[in-house]
Amino acid sequence: MKPIFARGISNQFRLTLAIVLSVGLMLANDRLEPVRQSLSSLLSPIQYLANVPGLVLDWSAETVATRSMLETQNKELLRQQLLMSERLQRFEHLRQENQRLRSLLGSPVHMDAKKMVAEVMSVASDPYHHYVVLNHGSDSGVFVGQPVVDAYGVIGQVVEISKLTSRVLLLSDVSHGLPVRNTRNDVRLVANGTGVLDEIELRHVAKSTDIRVGDLLVTSGLGHRFPEGYPVARVTSVLKDDGQSYANVIAQPLAALDRIRYVLLIWPEDDGDSAPVLEEAKP
Repeated sequence: MKPIFARGISNQFRLTLAIVLSVGLMLANDRLEPVRQSLSSLLSPIQYLANVPGLVLDWSAETVATRSMLETQNKELLRQQLLMSERLQRFEHLRQENQRLRSLLGSPVHMDAKKMVAEVMSVASDPYHHYVVLNHGSDSGVFVGQPVVDAYGVIGQVVEISKLTSRVLLLSDVSHGLPVRNTRNDVRLVANGTGVLDEIELRHVAKSTDIRVGDLLVTSGLGHRFPEGYPVARVTSVLKDDGQSYANVIAQPLAALDRIRYVLLIWPEDDGDSAPVLEEAKP
């Protein structure tokens, strides 16, 4: 019959065995070096495999951080591009004024207008109306009649607002009219939409009016709706029929109305701050 509590190896024997093994390993340390190197070589792939999850996490974190940084930089560059393009439009107006040796002291053009970048959320699905919806509304200070431009020229004006969105009527819409000025000779005209995105017309232009293909049309400032000096269109066709009282003048908008994504909302200078304010739209 086996005892209930079996007696194991004594502690003294275990201690003696540990001491003997320790002394033996210290004496054989140099001879065991090749064995350790071989074992290390065999275990190296396992070490690499163990590091794979950490490397994958580090790469993923770096990729996400890099993409986020690139998106941030892209938005900042776009904001700066829109601001610089808007200022270049004004500089073009001032340059032409200086060429004619006109005094700029009384010019209504001011560079310190309040501006806000907005993003197009949707476009009109009705082929007979040209408008886009922006992601800013009355909560951002947008108002009916507010002028809207992009990096190349005038887009249109705000015709309807809600708290978070606003609707912009494009200058190509048949119901849109805009006072313009020929930069070559200061002739003042009215540009009307034709229902075609890349075409507007100048109505009631006398055949004796000095207007040529290639003339640049800018906002005249009349009506106090659009500030003076923003590029609108360039004349592409001038037809003078002897049987008609007026010339048929067609111009092409400088803004790419069929592929706009970001625009600038412009505030009147007398309502804005003394320093330019530019806010970035949040999608």
